[in-house]
Amino acid sequence: MDPNTHLALAHLRAADLRAQADAHRLATAAKQPYDIRTRLGWTLVELGLRLAATPRPALAH
Repeated sequence: MDPNTHLALAHLRAADLRAQADAHRLATAAKQPYDIRTRLGWTLVELGLRLAATPRPALAH
């Protein structure tokens, strides 16, 4: 293979890998609000389960 062709292919591959890395970085950065929504959702589920649980009998003093 011609060295110039090999070099051109290497540059194209490197550019493709950089583009994929940038896309992955942006996708990872965009996931941060999802983590907050997930925690909030599970907190609301836990609160709902506590409210729906049968009440404990009151202790008389």
